[in-house]
Parts: sequence; structure tokens; C-alpha cells
Amino acid sequence: MKSVTVLNQTVQPGKIICIGRNYVAHIEELGNEVPDDMVIFLKPNTAIDTVLHATHQGEALHYEAEIVYHYQNGRFTAAALGLDLTKRDLQTQLKTKGLPWERSKVFEGAALFSAFVELPEVDAPLGLTLHIDDALTQQGDTSLMLYSPEVILSEVQKVIPLEDGDLVMTGTPKGVGAVVAGQVFRGTLTCDGKERVSVSWKAQA
Repeated sequence: MKSVTVLNQTVQPGKIICIGRNYVAHIEELGNEVPDDMVIFLKPNTAIDTVLHATHQGEALHYEAEIVYHYQNGRFTAAALGLDLTKRDLQTQLKTKGLPWERSKVFEGAALFSAFVELPEVDAPLGLTLHIDDALTQQGDTSLMLYSPEVILSEVQKVIPLEDGDLVMTGTPKGVGAVVAGQVFRGTLTCDGKERVSVSWKAQA
């Protein structure tokens, strides 16, 4: 089982629940429609990796930076910055045919995470930034989400029970694009303008 670091402890998530189309600006940049209901899909534990790749089995990958929560004892207990990697061309083909698009999301290396840190006690939105080669590429916070973390927790539980150790990826703001080998990605989780945790990856061919 693949693992992540949560509050300085090694945790093996049973599954990763992902929320799609949760930022209006991202919905618009991909030409999608605002969904009537929450979009939920899964990534397996085997998708977790620590190395960012530009391709998988010859297919180009796109990055999506996200705020990610760790679930324990009925609530979210920690948060991280994550990357959801997508085979965009394959996803588009599957969506055009009206087919499920998990095949574009569940491969090995499709989910990368910073360390998970304790949630802040202050009542302020969690945010994220993603810089690629020092250029700000993505930025957003929980106040911009169609579904807040509290609503996500409630709604996901109605669809698929969460178990201790599970991770929930909450969607991506606008600014997604292709991963290019050699680029340096630096993602940061923030709260009230202050950095909570950061992580860097250099994209491999």
C-alpha cells in the first residue's frame, strides 16, 4: 500500500475521493457545464506517488492543483496540497463518447501530495498556490468552491462511506495545463495569507 505523511505519521489511505468541477472558473476554462449535482470519482491507493511525470505510457499528462483533506473519526483532521494528474486527451475522448473517464485519472502516479498538516483553528479559508518555474499558475481558496469542505464531507458520505485514513481532493481552480519535463512545480497550502505547508516537484520525462 502507498502511503502519505499525516501529522508526521505514515498513513496508508484506502481510497482517494475526488470532487470534480468545484470551481466555476475551471469549469469555464475546460468548456464544461456547471453540474446539477456534485461530481464524485475515485482514485485508488496505487495512484499515489512522490515523483511528477510529464507522461504515462506515452500519453501527455495535465496537472490540477487541489486542496486535499485527510479523514479520521468522522471529520477532516488535516490538509495538504495535492496534484491530480490527468490524461486530458483520453479524458476528452471518453467524455465525448459519454463514457466514464476514470481511465484518464487512476493510473500509477496520478496523485501527488505534500505532507498533511493540522487544520488551522482560525475561521479563515484554506487556499492554494501553484508556481511553475517561479510563475504563479494556479491560485484559489475554499471560499471560491461551489461545494464547501463541510458540504463535501456530508454529501460524499451519502454516496460512499469514508473510512479512517481516506483522502478527499476538493477540485481545482483555473490555470490547469500540460506538465513539461524539466519544469519545477512548487505548491503551497495557505490560510489567512500564511503558508501552512509547501512541496516541490521537478517534472520527469
